[in-house]
Order: sequence, then C-alpha cells, then structure tokens
Amino acid sequence: MAHVLPPLPYPNNALEPHIDAKTMEIHHDKHHGTYVTKLNEAIDKHPELKSKSVEELLSGINSLPDDIRNAVRNHGGGHLNHALFWQYMTPFGGGEPQGKLAQVMTKTFGGFARFKEEFEAAAQNRSGSGWAWLSVRSTGDLEIGSTANQETPLSNGHLPILALDVWEHAYYLKYQNKRPDYVGAFWNVINWDEVGRRFKAAK
Repeated sequence: MAHVLPPLPYPNNALEPHIDAKTMEIHHDKHHGTYVTKLNEAIDKHPELKSKSVEELLSGINSLPDDIRNAVRNHGGGHLNHALFWQYMTPFGGGEPQGKLAQVMTKTFGGFARFKEEFEAAAQNRSGSGWAWLSVRSTGDLEIGSTANQETPLSNGHLPILALDVWEHAYYLKYQNKRPDYVGAFWNVINWDEVGRRFKAAK
C-alpha cells in the first residue's frame, strides 16, 4: 500500500501565535507531502517492500536495497519525523510533564528545568538542518540527542517520544534567523499527554 500524508490533528492556525498558520500550511502540505511522494516513488522500484510500514523500513535501513536506501532514509525519515512532530504539538499544550515521565526526567536529568536546558541546547546547536529528540533507549533510559537532515533515532534502535524540527522551513517565515526564539516558543505547544503516552508504550 502507498504511504499517505496524514492530516494535521488541528487547523493550520491552531498553534498561533507560537507557530503561524502559513508556516504550518507550507510545512505540512508542501514539505511533508513531498517526502511522502518521494518515498512512494522509491518503494515503487521494489514492490516487495510495499507491505512494510515506514517504521519498519527505517528500523531495517541497512538491509534495504542499495539503490533506494538513501531515498528511504531521507524521504521515509522526513515522512515519519513530520508525522510524529505534528502529534507532539497541540493548541492546548505547554506546562510540564506529569506522572512517571516527570519522575524519570528528574532521575535522568535532575529535573524538568535541566531537561529543558539540555533539549534546547540539542536544538540550537544542531548545525544546519535537522532535529532535536527525546528518545527511549533499548535499556529504557531517556536520551536527548539530535540528528542531521531527516535521520531518525529509530534507525539506531531508539524510540522517539518528542521531536523538534529545526530545519529553517519550520520557522523562518515567523522567526527568520532567530532559531532560539522558535525553540523557546515550542514549549508553549508541546503535547505532554502524547509524549507521556509514547513513553509509557515504549517502556
């Protein structure tokens, strides 16, 4: 089956003033849409892979045919990363995580404030295009990191539970070159219920 562009879980303007409607429209419809189209074009060359989910493709990236491996890494990663990103945000977001996730954050990072500092550093210090991540390692431990371009922690066996897109197309219309301002605004729209749900599922 062909991979499809999932709809946004909220209207384009739902995250304003933190993320503007025009950016959301272009980011979702054009950028994410192109990744889906290009992924399907790559998979068409190997029909035996059409039954695999994008998660399965990326988890087994090194076993894919040489002629499409990079395309799946780039376009499949772009598809999955964005599909997750939309879910990690909500117009009713912000605040801090609760429950078990908050407890493990405190144990791992020394508290939410320290986690926030380290996550912001991962986002702001990613040179060029890429992502900042909070992932669950195979050991069950939390890890903050960043990846270049459309690479995903999933390819390294880690389960992502929070992501921030730091490609310029994610923020340039509103924030221009002020990536730190965009990173700071992200805290107002994080869907901690979704992050907590994914953390529980990963554990």
